[in-house]
Amino acid sequence: MSKRTKMTQSEIDGVQYRRAKLWQIILYACNAFIGMGIYSLIGMASYTASIGFGISTAAVGAILTGTRILDAVTDPLLAFIYDKVNTRFGKIRLLLITGFVIEALALLAMYSWATGKGFGTVAFIIIYVIYIIGYTLANMTAQTIPPLLTNDPKQRPTVGVWSTALNYLIPMALSIVLNVVLLPKYGGTYNLEFLSAACKVCLFVALIGLILVCISVSEYDKPENFANIETQREPLKLKDMAEVLRNNHPLQCYIVSAASDKIAQQTASQAVITTMLYGILIGDMGLATILSVIGMLPSIIFAVIGASYAGKHGSQRTIITWTRISIGVSAVMWLFFIVIDPGSIAGMGIFTVIYVLLTLCKNGTMMCVSTANTSFMSDIIDYELDRSGRYIPAVVTGTYSFLDKIISSVSALIATGAVALIGYTTTMPQPGETCTPQIFWLTTIITFGLPILGWIFTLIAMKFCHLDKDEMVEVQKRIEGKKLAANTQS
Repeated sequence: MSKRTKMTQSEIDGVQYRRAKLWQIILYACNAFIGMGIYSLIGMASYTASIGFGISTAAVGAILTGTRILDAVTDPLLAFIYDKVNTRFGKIRLLLITGFVIEALALLAMYSWATGKGFGTVAFIIIYVIYIIGYTLANMTAQTIPPLLTNDPKQRPTVGVWSTALNYLIPMALSIVLNVVLLPKYGGTYNLEFLSAACKVCLFVALIGLILVCISVSEYDKPENFANIETQREPLKLKDMAEVLRNNHPLQCYIVSAASDKIAQQTASQAVITTMLYGILIGDMGLATILSVIGMLPSIIFAVIGASYAGKHGSQRTIITWTRISIGVSAVMWLFFIVIDPGSIAGMGIFTVIYVLLTLCKNGTMMCVSTANTSFMSDIIDYELDRSGRYIPAVVTGTYSFLDKIISSVSALIATGAVALIGYTTTMPQPGETCTPQIFWLTTIITFGLPILGWIFTLIAMKFCHLDKDEMVEVQKRIEGKKLAANTQS
């Protein structure tokens, strides 16, 4: 390997591990600028569909569910593109840039250029489909970067710390900009002017992230780093995905775990639900956001603690431990909302203090789980390399993402369908409306009850997964041995 492409090495547990430089890890973590910037924006898709394209509430849920299923279908297809693209300019950077340009143009049309112009359901669906294609290219490619950066079990959680921290900080910061700065400027409601401004802000943030991620991966984005252990390379086939799903048991467990969590969290994070929680139950969108921001630094500290735990005990054990704690914290928080008047949280008294403390604990435990999930997916990719001899990260992530999105595709439908059941059939909940028992129970069940159910499924799945720390050491030893044997033969 040339001096220019030589990577840092360290020997632990009898394995020669590959290590990334800290600045590369930090810049990769800036993928959160892209992911969370787009995520913050697409969470308001139900509003632009309703206000800008004249689509009814129930229809919005059905459309978003259907297009998410399409999103799932496109994920495995990326594996074939990923496998074939290998230019002198790199593979990862080219796919990231192409995907971002496509999704950015679609989102500008969805939130600014085409909204309020008399276009209807068909136009919205077409634009959303184009967005999905771009999002898939960018997001799925980014998911293959962590295992490329490092396979050191002590450093992998560090990647998760930085990624998780920024995945928390960026939406918080954007929430302040959108809800505290922009929303009052445009009348305090989700109107066309606000949605257009929000789109431009979120895309600018995402563009910054794109540039930084491309810089981070430049040293690794070279053909030699995508080689298989096998000396002869065969083109990917559809059956490869079925084979991976059938024989990669840790991947099966991870799909159950992550998909159950995501369907709960995505439903709770839909704009209609957060509007009812912060704008109606608590009664102050801006103040509630500020209260949540207070938890940023402690949550990052939690992430560091979680990474340290993962480095010592492994990703799987970390997921189990902190998931159990998350269940307990969310149960207490739900009970807190039942016992008190949630509107008193905005009164800056004792209930505010309790709410802040519970928010710190909730966000912190979720941060630990998220950190472990990031490194666990890298473990699964290496497990597949050991099992099959092929370096096919996009196949592993694509197979996971396909089933994950199919399962979690109903999140938008659950949210919009639920609010339609309590009377919002032609309009959406708006900040400042009266809190009724129906709104209270719907909001708290989705905000606290669904995540608890998802975490229970996680614990069940992890009970049957055996990719713990000791097994990962053996996996890396076998990979190293196979690579040495392949190099000797060649």
